[in-house]
Amino acid sequence: MENVSVSTSITNLPDDCLSFIYQRLANLDDHDSFGLTCHRFLNIQNINRRSLQFQCSLSVLNSPTLSQRNPDVNSEHLHRLLTRFQWLEHLSLSGCTALNDLSLTSLRFPGARLLSLHLDCCYGVSDNGISTVASFCPNLRVVSLYRCSISDIGLETLAKASLAIRCVNLSYCPLVSDFGVKALTQACLQLESVKISNCKSITGVGFTGSSPSLGYVDAESCQLEPKGIAGIVSGGGIEFLNISGAVCYIGKDGLVPIGSGIASKLRVLNLRMCRTVGDESIKAIARGCPLLQEWNLALCHEVRVLGWEAVGKWCRNLKKLHVNRCRNLCDQGLLGIRSGCKNLQILYMNGNARLTSTAIEMFKLHRGDVTLRSEEVMVIGPDWRLYTRG
Repeated sequence: MENVSVSTSITNLPDDCLSFIYQRLANLDDHDSFGLTCHRFLNIQNINRRSLQFQCSLSVLNSPTLSQRNPDVNSEHLHRLLTRFQWLEHLSLSGCTALNDLSLTSLRFPGARLLSLHLDCCYGVSDNGISTVASFCPNLRVVSLYRCSISDIGLETLAKASLAIRCVNLSYCPLVSDFGVKALTQACLQLESVKISNCKSITGVGFTGSSPSLGYVDAESCQLEPKGIAGIVSGGGIEFLNISGAVCYIGKDGLVPIGSGIASKLRVLNLRMCRTVGDESIKAIARGCPLLQEWNLALCHEVRVLGWEAVGKWCRNLKKLHVNRCRNLCDQGLLGIRSGCKNLQILYMNGNARLTSTAIEMFKLHRGDVTLRSEEVMVIGPDWRLYTRG
């Protein structure tokens, strides 16, 4: 009987085995060079690519002006790439300023599988482009439109597409108003996170009746009204709320609705530069939001002794408190904080002209468990739920 030698090689393996090998390559260079072996390996590389991000995407959020070294990704480049990588789940075109509405027609290739799409600073993208996104990306969960030229019409188009959107970023979109927000919050019942910072036409009333799933709202520097504040928390699921610099039109008692019991899940609240918020609002929030872990009251000048004493008495789970440059934080107010807030870990405090050195030293003596810091640091990670739930 003859001995038959059978030669074999990696190319004899089926595609699923080659995909398994590719997915477990630890070295980035190996990933990039895998497709250079042959057309078959190139195809394996293409169908396993799940994320695509350009260099300009990495720099646009760190600098208001794009670096000249960043490549100009135009419609032709995008078409070639999306034709090649048709199994993408995450696509970031942030900072690709040469793109326009027509460029987004290339989304028809990977669109059915896309879960997240970032178009930050794509200034040429308007409502027509959003209509294209809604048509080609039925499974979209995350969409970021920071500084895009979209209006309420584009948001209404997204709403009518019945997309299961969970996170949306509309920051610095000046043409968006309460009407567009309402269309989105009423249609997207799984909505978890909304960013509307510096949208000057939003008062907050568009959030009224939103889903309980809405847990994160970033509304910094919006022209919010008392009814708008009540609308934002109306769903009952809010855990993170940033309205810093947004309530100068509300008055001392405009934030009382936050403490009405509807926002009882609130864990992080940023009221920095809310200069008019007064003791009644602070007392209501301290009582009605027992789970608060971080509260930024920096530059809240109208908070006085009664407010600070309420923080100390009711905020039993508070870990971080910001009181930087609060004009009316005096020795008695600091005593109120010192006597309560039993779980406090960090107190950010500087520029408080009415505090005496004696009161500060007494705080250090009695609350050695609390770290005093002068710098303001309020960091929310990319997964805000992990942050707020510790």
